[in-house]
Amino acid sequence: MTENTMERRTKPPTRFLRLPEVMERTGLSRSTIYVRLAEGRFPRPVALGGRAVGWIEAEVDEWVRERIAESRFEGARAGERGEVARAIPEAGPVR
Repeated sequence: MTENTMERRTKPPTRFLRLPEVMERTGLSRSTIYVRLAEGRFPRPVALGGRAVGWIEAEVDEWVRERIAESRFEGARAGERGEVARAIPEAGPVR
């Protein structure tokens, strides 16, 4: 078995999220998402064609985990928060 075949079997496929699902997962409004995008504080969307954009699911999930880590470990350094964020199980949609 080649390395690419093995990687495809173990790595989940990339999935794009449209704005309503990003809003549901993050608990943020449309305008807040775009303000944070302009500030460089939210994952950038990917052009899908025409006027359609989508966010990479893994990037949005990582952003959510980082926010959880920041709120739980406010005094920790950025690198430590990143380690904690990676250790947090999938948060799933924020409701």
